[in-house]
Amino acid sequence: MEYRLLGRSGLKVSALTLGTMNFGSVGFFEKAGNLDLAGARRLIDLYRDAGGNLLDTSNAYSTGVSESVIGEALDGARKDLMVATKVRFPMGKGPNERGLSRHHIIKSCEESLKRLKRETIDLYQVHEWDGETPIEETIDALDALQRSGKVRYIGCSNYSGWHIMKALAASDARHQARFVSQQIYYSLQAREAEYELVPISVDQGVGILIWSPLAGGLLSGKYRRGQPMPEGRHLKEWGEPPIYDEKALYDIIEVLVEVAAAKKLPASSVALAWSLGRPGVTSAVIGARNEEQLKANLPAGDLKLTDEERKKLDDVSKPLLIYPYWHQASTASDRLGAADLALLKPFLSGGNRMG
Repeated sequence: MEYRLLGRSGLKVSALTLGTMNFGSVGFFEKAGNLDLAGARRLIDLYRDAGGNLLDTSNAYSTGVSESVIGEALDGARKDLMVATKVRFPMGKGPNERGLSRHHIIKSCEESLKRLKRETIDLYQVHEWDGETPIEETIDALDALQRSGKVRYIGCSNYSGWHIMKALAASDARHQARFVSQQIYYSLQAREAEYELVPISVDQGVGILIWSPLAGGLLSGKYRRGQPMPEGRHLKEWGEPPIYDEKALYDIIEVLVEVAAAKKLPASSVALAWSLGRPGVTSAVIGARNEEQLKANLPAGDLKLTDEERKKLDDVSKPLLIYPYWHQASTASDRLGAADLALLKPFLSGGNRMG
């Protein structure tokens, strides 16, 4: 499997990260599947044997159960596997059991370490924005954890462009720990991240980890226009990602299946390979309900698409060029940098879809 540097750090992570939201899942998270300890161990072994080196979880997944299953599955061994987890969402009923205050971050980190049975979290990510806590307080708490050795690297997830830039500015102004990554939703089904989040990653050296790169399974090839829905998540059951245009979704799926069939590969592998070839992307987080699903997706870790295949997928999923980007494409093309071109390059040869 290919290994890539995570942002501007010296840390190399595998192109595919193993998502563990369904490890020991209870309640709401059972919709994503439910793997017991034995099943989790089997998936981890398969992933590790394929060259994967990063597990991704969150303290919010089944209120810590996913972390506990990872802790039991690794049991202090397998030091070649790194663990990323997250903090932000409620872990209790009290007013300070949520958010990104110093209180909640440090308490949550210590509890995550106990559940994971580890001395250090390799990548500690803030799971969502907290508009009530000063960003300086959040960064200061994360910096303290990194300096103490409890956390090696920090990242964010589900931030908007201005959220990320505000956080990076706070880190730089105070010479404190800086986000090396952002975990975001980004797929053929939804390319809004290309407006701000992808250019920021290219410009600021923040690696991208993609959650749900198969759009909750919609890009697996199982969901086809005019055919009965298969078992598992579908358009109305899970709610993530939202589907605003089913016709456009099925147009994308048809091209995806066509490209995959020509390569004699699962549609899921081609969708993952497309994601991994986008600017700024470090790794795609893949979950699996069973060993069969994981085996189908693992080859994408080193799969390369041809320029022609990539263009077909780009064209059918191309985002609307909203303002100010259509204006930049038509008037600023003489002085665009790499970050600008992450979005604008396909539009510079004509055919702009101006909104």
